Amino acid sequence: MMKRVVVTGLGAVTPIGNDVESYWESLIAGRHGFAHIDGRFDNSEMKAKVAAEVKNFDASEYVAKGEVRKTDRHQIFAIAAAAQAAEDSKISGNIDPARLGVYIGTGIGGLDTMVAQADVMRQKGADRVSPFTITMMIANMASALVAIKMNAKGINLPIVTACATATHSIGEAFRAIKHGYADAIFAGASESSINQLGVGGFTSALALSTSTDPDNASMPFDKRRHGFVMGEGAGVLLLEEYEHAKKRGAKIYCEISGYGNTCDAHHITAPHPEAEGTSLMLKNAFAEAGLEPDEKLYINAHGTSTPLNDAAETLAIKKGLGEEIARKIVISSTKSMTGHLLAAAGGVEAIACIKALETGIAPPTICYKEPDPACDLDYIPNEARKVDINKAVSTSLGFGGHNAGVLFTKI
Repeated sequence: MMKRVVVTGLGAVTPIGNDVESYWESLIAGRHGFAHIDGRFDNSEMKAKVAAEVKNFDASEYVAKGEVRKTDRHQIFAIAAAAQAAEDSKISGNIDPARLGVYIGTGIGGLDTMVAQADVMRQKGADRVSPFTITMMIANMASALVAIKMNAKGINLPIVTACATATHSIGEAFRAIKHGYADAIFAGASESSINQLGVGGFTSALALSTSTDPDNASMPFDKRRHGFVMGEGAGVLLLEEYEHAKKRGAKIYCEISGYGNTCDAHHITAPHPEAEGTSLMLKNAFAEAGLEPDEKLYINAHGTSTPLNDAAETLAIKKGLGEEIARKIVISSTKSMTGHLLAAAGGVEAIACIKALETGIAPPTICYKEPDPACDLDYIPNEARKVDINKAVSTSLGFGGHNAGVLFTKI
């Protein structure tokens, strides 16, 4: 018998708030987190000048001071978001550790550590490289560290699918609980790649916004869009088997009803021009849920503010839901405020979906000024909106053609 899966905890570290409450308040107010890169590295010769950095974050609130230097920034973000989700859900002490899992991924891993230790090696020699380099760098360690902190001795699966990582993590955790392999799982992703290698690499790939004006840097679905603003942070959900949550009297935000996972099998960075994989992902999520899409739906789109993504995603929504329904639903890209958190994007965007279901308010797509004929749906321009919804989908698309979508429903 398949289990029902619900969300009982939320945790977020973002460029517009270091917890769920402040993050959500910023989204609804339409506040972005963009600024000129703050001096973490010299970008004077780089084309990309603006980023969405996490601000006023105190790592010692979540990691012992002596451990901070041994832990990469993306790992600390993951620990922080998971700790918030644990506190929100009150799961600690209310579950068998062998039935508690962690599915927290990252797209790149400890890139800050890679860059810093490569400098040490060049300047001082290989024997001066930190003994913690490998554990700070490898992509599985955020998931492992959360498991250690939470005494989570059950299934543990760090997923790496570029910018679809968090959404795949949530979807795969959903299925693991649905099929009985765990009672609860911390699921999401973390990223910290705002350094000279990360920014330089994405700039060379022609992916980043080169705007020097923070107020006009990220403009999803707008005709003027020309690239994304790099962000950082983490988003983690606590997923739980419904009867387990109900028995312990947990607060339940919503149910996860469906999940789609496809690949374009087309190109290393560009989406399929006919949106075949993304539209199939949407169809599959609704099929698993046994639901038909209707007008009571909010989609938090991947919406990167790149020319190819936003047009292809608009087409995918039309094909995946049917054009008549696509024109009746509301859609927004919160990357217009957070920037692109890469692997972690789907985690914080899932939280936006869940809060929209809870509050009946959908966050806007800010900086929307010039409509594009290729992007002709309702993107909730510039101001949050009261909505009558009972379903929300978070979609994420990653380099390599990875497509993921999770369907949340009111309970």
